[in-house]
Amino acid sequence: MDVNVAAAAACAIAGLGVGLTASIAFRWSEREQHRGGGSSRRNGGTAAMSSPLQEPALPPGVDTVLSVLRSCAIVLGDGDEVVKASSAAYSMGLVRGGAVAVEPMLALARSTRRDGEIRQAELDVPRPGVQRSGEPLSVSVRVAPLGSRLVLVLVEDLTERRRIEAVRRDFVANVSHELKTPVGALSLLSEAVADAADDPEAVQRFAGRMQIEATRLASLVQEIIDLSRVQDDRLLMEPEPVAVDELIAEAIDRCRQQAAAKQIHIAAGGIAGLHIHGDRGQLAAALGNLVENAVNYSPPRTRVAIATRRIASAAAIGEADGELIEISVTDQGIGISEKDRERIFERFYRVDPARSRATGGTGLGLSIVKHVAASHGGTVSVWSVEGQGSTFTIRLPAGQNPAPASAAPDEPATPTPLPAPEARS
Repeated sequence: MDVNVAAAAACAIAGLGVGLTASIAFRWSEREQHRGGGSSRRNGGTAAMSSPLQEPALPPGVDTVLSVLRSCAIVLGDGDEVVKASSAAYSMGLVRGGAVAVEPMLALARSTRRDGEIRQAELDVPRPGVQRSGEPLSVSVRVAPLGSRLVLVLVEDLTERRRIEAVRRDFVANVSHELKTPVGALSLLSEAVADAADDPEAVQRFAGRMQIEATRLASLVQEIIDLSRVQDDRLLMEPEPVAVDELIAEAIDRCRQQAAAKQIHIAAGGIAGLHIHGDRGQLAAALGNLVENAVNYSPPRTRVAIATRRIASAAAIGEADGELIEISVTDQGIGISEKDRERIFERFYRVDPARSRATGGTGLGLSIVKHVAASHGGTVSVWSVEGQGSTFTIRLPAGQNPAPASAAPDEPATPTPLPAPEARS
């Protein structure tokens, strides 16, 4: 009996020792894991082991995935602190001072952390900067749980997409409005012709008006087609050499009748024999629009001047092809106010709508000029003073002049002096 009691006591003492030893070992292991987890966080969160009570900063591979996403990414901890954020999140003003700066976005993250559901919403957030001026940014926010304690927020900037959609809607509305005017006029005039069948003079008068409206309609349709071809501003894939002298001659011939009717003299000068690499049709349309506008908006018995010159490109100094061809069109017309100059190249924008309709203008000519210049790697600018006139200047990269077949190699081009447009541009 005593032996059994002694054996039981010995077993109890042994069990107590094993329990104490296991408890001490567990606490030591837990302390070491805490220390290892803190060290791994200080070293960028790359340690393979962490405490059971402490998750790693990011699950393995997530950092790499976030770095290649087009959307800006934000990873939030369980205390709404920013664990990881892309540079775009800072530049857009979504993260400031280690926290999410947009309250609706933070509310979505909290709701997702609470119930684990994926959420998506479109928000308007203020633009970054001290003043926060301008229209807000339109963003699409998608929030999803990342592990048991982290929340992933993906933000895509939709501002440009919204702007393009608005421009497209405005364009369709403007086209519908512009087409409705000549189509309605043709309909009314056709009824008038039918009613005046017994009056030859009235029929002739109405027929002349119908021809004017039909011409305006055809011009509008053609300019819409031209604009649709060049409005993406993509550089030309297969440009060809185009003689500037031929473009000027074609533009003058296009406006010869209008200029003669108003007794407007069109003079061309500058450096002869210049060439541009590009699309001949687009370049002819752009220069023709500038000359036609100059004639339409000039009073009778005035002058329109077209000048050409070669200038150095500030962006390509030291390069062999760092030269630009400058073509300027100067008129002595009504001029353009400062507030109108900021919008003059917008589609369907007219400085004087009543005068534009009287001259058959569509409001698309200068927009076509801007897009043609951009697709050829150039620019267009305007100088104008109300009551004195305007100068529109196109600058395009110079092309290599083809060698003339009959001229001597060292024969220089003969310039035609025309200082007025160059001085005003």
